Amino acid sequence: MISVCMATYNGAAFIDAQLESILMQLDAEDEVIVVDDGSTDETIARINQHNDSRISLIENATNRGPVGSFMVAMTHAKGDYLFLADQDDVWHLDKVKKVRAAFEDQDAMVVVHDAIVTNQKLETIDSSWNHYNHSEPNQSLLRTLLKNGYTGAMMAFRRELLALILPFPAKLPMHDWWIALIALKHREKIVILPDRLMDYRRHTGSVTGKRRNLGAVITDRVRMLQMLHGR
Repeated sequence: MISVCMATYNGAAFIDAQLESILMQLDAEDEVIVVDDGSTDETIARINQHNDSRISLIENATNRGPVGSFMVAMTHAKGDYLFLADQDDVWHLDKVKKVRAAFEDQDAMVVVHDAIVTNQKLETIDSSWNHYNHSEPNQSLLRTLLKNGYTGAMMAFRRELLALILPFPAKLPMHDWWIALIALKHREKIVILPDRLMDYRRHTGSVTGKRRNLGAVITDRVRMLQMLHGR
C-alpha cells in the first residue's frame, strides 16, 4: 500500500493537475493524505471536488508550516511506502512504478530521484533539478549535513523509517533534510535514481530554493547536528 503525503497552502491554481497526476497511478487501496495549513483560496474546495475515497483531507486548526503539516500527514499514513508530494508539481506516469521497483528490487529504505524544472506553465527551465540546484543527493552524512541535496517532493521511504524520524524535533528547519540525515546516520539503504520522474514547478509562491543569509544557514546546521544527537 502507498501513502502519498501532501501539504497544501493556497495551492488552488495547481492542486488539480497534481492530484490527477498522482491518483491515476495509485491502486484502489492506496491513499493520498492532504494536510491543509489554513488556505484562504479555493484549495480545499478543489480537493473536495475530486470526490475520491482515496483522498483524506486534514485541516490544521492552527498554522503549522510545511514541516509540521508533513508530520501530521505521516502520522496518519497507513501505507508500506510513503511518498512525499508538493501541491504544485506534476508526477510523470512512470514515477510510482519506478520508485516502487527500487523498493522491491533493490531493498531500499529510501528512494530519491531527479526532476524536470519548469515554470508555472510547465515550460522547461532545466532538464535536471540536480543540475539547476547545483546539488544532488549523496551517500555521505557529512556532505548532506553541510549541504542538503535531498528534496522532499522527490523522496519516498518505507514505513519502518517513521520510527526513527518521528516525532520531528521542535523548530526543525526542513523535513527532507532530516529524513535523509536520519537514514544516513542509521546506515539505511538509499537508492538514488537518475530518472526525472516529475515536473518540479517553480513560481513566485515556491518554498524550495529561496535564498537565506549566511547566519541562518550556519544556525540551521548547528541545530541539525544537535538534533541528530541521540536519534
